[in-house]
Amino acid sequence: MTEELEKNVTSIRGIGEETASMLATMGIHTVEDLLTYYPFRFEDQRLKDLAEVDHDEKVTVEGSVMSAPSLTFYGRNKSRLAVRVMVGSYLVTAVFFNRPYLKKKLQLNTIVTLSGKWNRHRQQIIVNEVKFGKANHVHMTEFQPFYSVKGDLTSKGIHRFIRLALTQYFHAIEETIPTFLLEKYRLLPRKEAIRAIHFPKNAEEIKQARRRLVYEEFLQFQLKIQALRKIEREKSAGAALSFKNEPLKMMIQSLPFPLTTAQKRVLKEILYDLRSPYRMNRLLQGDVGSGKTVVAAIALFATALSGYQGALMVPTEILAEQHAESIEKLLSPFSVEIALLTGSVKGKRRKEIQAGLEDGRIQIIIGTHALIQEDIQFSNLGLVITDEQHRFGVEQRRILREKGVNPNTLIMTATPIPRTLAITAFGELDISVIDEMPAGRKRVKTYWAKPEMLEQVLSMMERELKKGRQAYVICPLIEESEKLDVQNAIDVHASLVQFFRHRFKIGLMHGRLSPEEKEAVMRDFSENNVHVLVSTTVVEVGVNVPNASMMVIYDAERFGLAQLHQLRGRVGRGNHQSYCILLADPKSETGKERMRIMTETYDGFLLSEKDLKLRGPGDFFGKKQSGLPDFKIADMVHDYRALEVARKDAEMFIQSDEFWTKDEFSRLRRQVEQSGILDGKKLD
Repeated sequence: MTEELEKNVTSIRGIGEETASMLATMGIHTVEDLLTYYPFRFEDQRLKDLAEVDHDEKVTVEGSVMSAPSLTFYGRNKSRLAVRVMVGSYLVTAVFFNRPYLKKKLQLNTIVTLSGKWNRHRQQIIVNEVKFGKANHVHMTEFQPFYSVKGDLTSKGIHRFIRLALTQYFHAIEETIPTFLLEKYRLLPRKEAIRAIHFPKNAEEIKQARRRLVYEEFLQFQLKIQALRKIEREKSAGAALSFKNEPLKMMIQSLPFPLTTAQKRVLKEILYDLRSPYRMNRLLQGDVGSGKTVVAAIALFATALSGYQGALMVPTEILAEQHAESIEKLLSPFSVEIALLTGSVKGKRRKEIQAGLEDGRIQIIIGTHALIQEDIQFSNLGLVITDEQHRFGVEQRRILREKGVNPNTLIMTATPIPRTLAITAFGELDISVIDEMPAGRKRVKTYWAKPEMLEQVLSMMERELKKGRQAYVICPLIEESEKLDVQNAIDVHASLVQFFRHRFKIGLMHGRLSPEEKEAVMRDFSENNVHVLVSTTVVEVGVNVPNASMMVIYDAERFGLAQLHQLRGRVGRGNHQSYCILLADPKSETGKERMRIMTETYDGFLLSEKDLKLRGPGDFFGKKQSGLPDFKIADMVHDYRALEVARKDAEMFIQSDEFWTKDEFSRLRRQVEQSGILDGKKLD
């Protein structure tokens, strides 16, 4: 960006201090900010033949007034103005709401250009914009851009300010992308793209301008991500773990089941990282039940074989106990010292574990937040694994990591994150995906039921309970809310206690219980002392009860697809056929579509992609913790191919000497330098 474009918007002739302060509320401070304030949509204002226009389609037509206007008032200060207009061979009625002042202007034989919605059945146009005279007047474009605005500013006003800025500063717009890339992808020069996105001559210009600007925005962001990744990697020379393949092969062969192709691929990536001189920084994604724990166990075993210690941190005590039990079973023939450390481990046993970690006798430790307490020190920590990473804060993960000298880091999650989001939100991490389920695992049968079918659903639940199985019942809220008419956990618990009349034990769990109370409820459920667990979404992760074969989700339309899939993953963990019932009465088409998708789709990654398309990236993660950038024009869902291309290009450039030395990369290089990443600052 040249210094001219860094000037305040008041340097544009025609923009004063008052306008500048209004623009500032929209994040527009400089000339560059204004020029890159892109339209969010365009309206096709080409004149059309009404014979080719569909019912309810927006249209722009030109015609001649053929009747005196008819004005009627209704309600408080509301009016309807109607006039007959000859458009080609059509005599149509033009309707204007709340614009009585137009009556004087709409004289017989006046030529008007009308834009609005065409009602084919009534032969009328509900007019939202009218121009007097022929359509092809000065500054009229075939595609009218519309901008997001605040306060007293209007979309037309923004468009006018941008015209002023282009008139004065068009010459100062610099090219940011090297010529060879413009030629390779046939991209418009930056000057032309900015002009065309604001003042397009036709639909093709909009397409080409947007294509260029989207790639530029993704490339600039990905260069920062890849630079951060490079610096994190280079400044963190980790210990290159040295382990023999034979013991690993023996351990894998001793498993009670064969590894899937996806597990083998992911394992190869992780073991390669462990052997490299750089610290591993990897995200492992895998659907519920895809076998991440086995991969973690093998990585921990490889670490122990190298003479280093491995730590696995999980969010709940029960999950820690379950992981410890399964990993001990897998590694018991191989003389590996494994310990479990949770908040419940106290006194003599805790001191023994503390000493064993400090002198290196304990090779693998599995635990909860207890692992990050100050008095826990390691002799030689080589691998840190956190399970269900979103349940731990960045700070908690950092504390555990800093208990070693640049230990390798593996972050595991069962939340299927769409690839487009993963490479953006977690761009500084290497990503491994287990996208295959173990053979023989029974699919959870999923049904959508209306609330009036509740009694049949509960009868089905009773049949499962009589077989000795258990069930989850999930509710969106803890207690009744005036704002939302949704089932709540406390009321549902009371109604189920009444329905089953002490034949079965009904438990209740929600976010307001203390950690100790939650642990107690979950322990009762996992030991089959509670038969039905009524809960909010706190059971989404961190529990494995193979005996649970049924889940009922109240007001299922309130949940996103990814969350519904996570909840569904709590059942179907044993050998019994399992069921998930979605109790929902969605009013919107999107809500109905979500229910249909859930009953037909069982692949978590496919569901997450569909969820992303239905809800958008901000809602997918939750706006506060999304970590996603606000792109000005790019859309990660719509433009995912451009995101992939930009990521690959950025990765290649950052690793090359040419990027850091050649003039053709100077403007892109400046963007990276100005971000502060090279000085050790984190990317915002």
